[in-house]
Amino acid sequence: MNLFPREAHRIQLDETSWIAHIPGWLGPDHAEELLARLIASAAWEQRDRWMVNRRVVEPRLTAEYTDIADAPDAALRDAAAALSAQYQVPYDGLWINFYRDHRDSTGWHGDWPTCKRPECIVPVLSLGARRRFLIKPRAGGKSIGLTPESGDLIVMGGRAQRDWLHSVPKQARPAGPRVSVNFSSRLQATDPRRRPRPGSSPG
Repeated sequence: MNLFPREAHRIQLDETSWIAHIPGWLGPDHAEELLARLIASAAWEQRDRWMVNRRVVEPRLTAEYTDIADAPDAALRDAAAALSAQYQVPYDGLWINFYRDHRDSTGWHGDWPTCKRPECIVPVLSLGARRRFLIKPRAGGKSIGLTPESGDLIVMGGRAQRDWLHSVPKQARPAGPRVSVNFSSRLQATDPRRRPRPGSSPG
C-alpha cells in the first residue's frame, strides 16, 4: 500500500472541506482479488429507507461491521491500521457497499451516522468497475466528479460530510460489479458536545 504517491490529487472544496483521490493505493491485482473475496464472503443485506413519505428498497447491497475485528478479510484490517496511522483517526469499523452493476446506485447524502463531529476524515476504498463519484455543496451548486479505478482511495475531510453531499449515480453504460469500503470510527461517530449521563463511563 502506498498512502500518498506522487499521483495523489487533493481538491480544496471550500475553506473547511477537501477531498483527495489517491490512485493505486491498493495494487490492481490485490484489488481484484479482494473484490472477489468480499463479494463471496461479506454479510450482504438488501436494506430499505424512507424517501419522502414511503419506504424504498436501496438499489445496492450493504454489509456493516461495527468492530474491525469482525471484518470479513484480513486485508481490510491491515488497511484500517494503515489509514489510522496516516490520519491519526482510529478506524475501528467498516461500512461496505456492493454495486452489482450499472443500475445500482446511491443518492445524494452525507455520512451523518458515522460523522457526528464538525470535521471528519472518511476514507473510501474503491474495488472493481469504474463508477462516477460525485460531490456537491449541500446548499446547492455544481458537482465535482471523480472516476476511481479499482484499488483507488477517495478521502473526504474537513466539513465535507456536513457542508457537502456525495453520490454514486446510475448510468446507462453497462458496468460490472463495484464494492466501496468505507472506513468508520466510533470517535468520529460520537458528538463531542454530548455530555455523559451521571454514573456512566466512557466507552
